Amino acid sequence: MVCFCFLVDQKRMVRRSKPVAGSCSRCGHGAKVAEMYTSTRFCYIPFYTKSWKAIVCSFCGVILKYYT
Repeated sequence: MVCFCFLVDQKRMVRRSKPVAGSCSRCGHGAKVAEMYTSTRFCYIPFYTKSWKAIVCSFCGVILKYYT
């Protein structure tokens, strides 16, 4: 009998952010441009990292638009 157990998780983190003119379409609060990165780990060892930019609401945290 063979049993496979995979532990994979993915984290999104903000490196830097700065305010931008405009507001969130959901809650109406201010937005910010954030340089983000996504880290995918397998058994606590990171094996894939991607950097990207996004416009994020500063109050509710929703991603309004992203750029690769």
